[in-house]
Amino acid sequence: MTKGFDTFGIFAAMIIGNEQPYLVGIVGGSASGKTSFIKALAAHFNAEQITVISQDHYYVPIEHQMRDANGMVNFDLPGSIDRVRFHDDVLRLISGHEVYMREYTFNNPKVEAEIICYKPAPVIIMEGLFVFYYEEIRKILDLKVYLDADENVKLARRIRRDAAERGYPEQEVLYQWNNHVMPAYKAYLEPFKAHSDIIVTNNTSFSKGLEVLIHHLKAKMAWKTDSVL
Repeated sequence: MTKGFDTFGIFAAMIIGNEQPYLVGIVGGSASGKTSFIKALAAHFNAEQITVISQDHYYVPIEHQMRDANGMVNFDLPGSIDRVRFHDDVLRLISGHEVYMREYTFNNPKVEAEIICYKPAPVIIMEGLFVFYYEEIRKILDLKVYLDADENVKLARRIRRDAAERGYPEQEVLYQWNNHVMPAYKAYLEPFKAHSDIIVTNNTSFSKGLEVLIHHLKAKMAWKTDSVL
């Protein structure tokens, strides 16, 4: 726990005083480094200070996903996410309730899904492709963070990741990239880049942007500590 104050006590005091948690949205194109960035960010805090809720675990079942003209499932559309449940769960966290969710395994039969528990905290981070596109989420955010990287860098990362973690062959990855990923990025992500509060460039490293966000969140926590004591 961060030395100097009790974050659980602070959250309880925030609820009693009708103070809202600090809400952060983090978006970025596929393979922009969101997962690595958020893991590095979370490592500077403890579980009572920050909760990260990911849209990755809210994909609707594959049989309900939209398909393109060639019959291929398109996971890069706003409708691929259970938007209502994601919003409802965010509101539950804000109001101080725990949320339970089954892990999404990206349809990999070799991975056994676990149950994830999201716990309320002074800082709630929402991450995913459509966090800014969904107006009901975007309008409640206190801070918007956009991870950016060059297209060729993201594609190379995507090919490596999907082969290692999801078992997708390169041909399938390239088809998805050209027909689903990039059109969706241009339509549902890139338009919000200019309206973001922090843009983190991650072609080689996100360390400088990470440092900025860490200092900002620690300052917000310190302010909340003073305001409830």
